Amino acid sequence: MHPRIEDYALIGDLQTAALVGRDGSVDWLCLPRFDSGACFAALLGGKDNGHWRLAPASPDARAERSYRGDSLVLDTVWETPDGAVRVTDFMPQRDRAPDVVRIVEGLRGSVEMRGVLRLRFDYGRVIPWVRAAEGCRVAIAGPDSVWLRTPDRGHTYGKDFSTRSDFTVGAGERAAFVLTWHPSQDPRPRQIDPYDALDSTLEDWHSWSARCRYNGPHRGAVIRSLITLKALTYAPTGGIVAAPTTSLPEQLGGIRNWDYRYCWLRDASLTLNSLISAGYLDEAGAWREWLLRAVAGSPEDLQIMYGLAGERRLPEAELPWLTGYAGSAPVRIGNAAVEQRQLDVYGEVLDSFHIGRQAGMESEEHAWSIQRALVDYLGSAWRDPDEGLWEIRGPRRHFVHSKVMAWVAADRAVRALEADPKLGGDIDRWRAMREDVHREVCERGYDAERGTFTQYYGSAELDAATLLIPRVGFLPGDDPRVVNTVDTVRRELSHDGLVQRYSTDGGANVDGLPGGEGTFLVCSFWLADALELTGRSQEAHALFERLLALRNDVGLLSEEYDPAARRQLGNFPQAFSHLGLVGTAFGLFGCARAD
Repeated sequence: MHPRIEDYALIGDLQTAALVGRDGSVDWLCLPRFDSGACFAALLGGKDNGHWRLAPASPDARAERSYRGDSLVLDTVWETPDGAVRVTDFMPQRDRAPDVVRIVEGLRGSVEMRGVLRLRFDYGRVIPWVRAAEGCRVAIAGPDSVWLRTPDRGHTYGKDFSTRSDFTVGAGERAAFVLTWHPSQDPRPRQIDPYDALDSTLEDWHSWSARCRYNGPHRGAVIRSLITLKALTYAPTGGIVAAPTTSLPEQLGGIRNWDYRYCWLRDASLTLNSLISAGYLDEAGAWREWLLRAVAGSPEDLQIMYGLAGERRLPEAELPWLTGYAGSAPVRIGNAAVEQRQLDVYGEVLDSFHIGRQAGMESEEHAWSIQRALVDYLGSAWRDPDEGLWEIRGPRRHFVHSKVMAWVAADRAVRALEADPKLGGDIDRWRAMREDVHREVCERGYDAERGTFTQYYGSAELDAATLLIPRVGFLPGDDPRVVNTVDTVRRELSHDGLVQRYSTDGGANVDGLPGGEGTFLVCSFWLADALELTGRSQEAHALFERLLALRNDVGLLSEEYDPAARRQLGNFPQAFSHLGLVGTAFGLFGCARAD
């Protein structure tokens, strides 16, 4: 039986990340990058697909865990009938090779420990050849090589295509395990000192966290979300992945299982706004520069997502040897949605650069040329149908949110030129486009009889993305059409007070997929934002408190939540959800900042 998604915690080194379960098992790790093949894939199959468990041998052991301060260093304290130990898991920011460090420290009594390491390369399919060398266990298969350094004490041996370690830790004693990956054709990488690495890793994270400018209520939750966003950053390029996992289901047993280990343009403005608001201008600058590199080229070739370094081809494939999380198949790598046409991304890109300008961020000379080309292209393309924000796999439609974001693109371009006419551009054409989009959306995207904006022109369906209308400035929060839309979405798309993206029950079957999904967490944060903007601050605060309570024991959120089963669903942890948390916190309490 699979652990619940919220039973996992995250560790990472700003180039990849691992998920560690409450049972002390690392069940997911891709090396050397977020989008590389997994060497531990038990998350999406079984233990035979790769994992690394380190825990007391006693079946009566009980664990509590937490991050050490404002860091990504995970402490799990195990209580057993014979004593207590702490297992500290982390990945130091790498010099050259990625390392996973696990340190066991005796706290009380004497505890028998057991480690089981099953390395399975290529997403759990390839069993490596393992040998002893230079005091380590070395696993090699094809391009991958892993060295495991174990403590001197105890007994390490091979059994059932795994490496096992049995040892005892007394009070005050420590034992460290270090797992290091490198290309199999290269020499063994330099060994790190695990205890020095722990100190430097804590120092790195605590120094970074101390720069956060937010000083309002729930500061710990905001910082934990910002740490999570930082952990999802691919440091060499500045790109931020949507999640470090693939194929965690939106419905248990369902087929809505997608690969989120890529960088989405839809996150651009939310990411930039959150980083700038919190005072992380270096990270915001790196993300913006990644964005510039990724979108450079012909405007009609703009994609909705890219690889970590801006790669454009992300072919989707299924992995039949993995049974899927809790039997939710297929398991997919790559993402065919990369080929979709989603016109809202033009608005999100233009809005992100607008946010950067407002913050006084300098940009390269060609940045405005790219923005100008994008909005010029959108001048005619905005009239076309598309697949929309939610990457539906049904027919293209005239999605209201896509049109609203086309308005955002024109609006931000006009405002940029009004502020600095020397930039150059056809401001009259852009103003006309802005007016045309606004008029058409209000005429064709608004159901006057029901008093709500709809999902797409001519439909009766609703879409939680319409909650963003006041946030992006398309209409003010006190406009009756906005207030009525917020009320209708809240009434018809809410389940136990949380919001679905759109209806998946019968009707137009807009996404072309069978089955349903959970409530979408970022949409619930958007509802809190919309309630605040429409003057219902008390309700907004109450919803925000409710959403904070859905985080797991170490403050992490997945993509979705099932109110009936009371469990998290979807890829984990999810950048969009944590961006929503940070954005709502600043929206509700943004005036409360440190000097």
